[in-house]
Parts: sequence; structure tokens; C-alpha cells
Amino acid sequence: MLYFSKLQKNLKNILTTMSDKKENSKYKTIGEVAEILGLISQKNGTLSTYTIRFWEKEFKQIKPKYFLNHRRYYDQKSIEILKKIKYLLKDKGMTLNGVKKILNSEDSNIDNLYNTSINQKNIIKSKLTKIKKLITNIKN
Repeated sequence: MLYFSKLQKNLKNILTTMSDKKENSKYKTIGEVAEILGLISQKNGTLSTYTIRFWEKEFKQIKPKYFLNHRRYYDQKSIEILKKIKYLLKDKGMTLNGVKKILNSEDSNIDNLYNTSINQKNIIKSKLTKIKKLITNIKN
């Protein structure tokens, strides 16, 4: 009887977790995170989830949750860390050790650097949009 009640309790926890995932969508699967980060394999054009799994091993700050069927789910905090890692590795060309030092240092200025870069990209994008409109107007 004790075994049955324990099993029932575990089933209830699993169902609660599944409903939380569907209702809140605060957790994303590894495929969804790869899509958010724009990680696409150069070989065949598919999503590069293996990159996230590699970064997960290298950076202790990334902590996915494991739910039903042992699938990885990432919360918003982990996704933000992954965005910073991608920015430093891919956009800034830093090494793994360099990124680890920045993420491990408490007085890191990465948030300012990252946010500034995003703002600069948005400014450039808006300027390019204006130029495109001007060219379209000239053609007409």
C-alpha cells in the first residue's frame, strides 16, 4: 500500500510539472533554445543543439532542469547566460577560458557590454531600414 501511494504521489508531481511547462512556457527545450540563439549547423542547416550541450559541460552557470523522459529544459536565466556565452564566443571571438573568467568574475561588466552591443545592432538595423526606404522612394 505504501508503494502505491508513493507511485501516486510521483505521478501527481509529474503531471503538475507537465502542466506548469504548458501553462507558463517559462521552460524551453534545447531545440527551442538553439532556435532562439540562432545556432544552425553549417554542415546540414539544422539546429545545432550539440553546441548547447557542449557549453553546458563547459560552463557551470548553465543548469537545465530535467523533467519527464529526462529531457533538458532551460529557464530564462539559463537562456540569458547562453546568449552571453554565444555573444562572447561567436561575436567577440573570445576563447572558452576567457569567457569562463568573465562569467566567474563577480564584478564582470558583461551585462553592459552585451546590452550596448544589442543597442548598437538595433541602431544599425533602424538606419539600414531608413536607407532602404530612401532607395525605394528614389526608384519610384
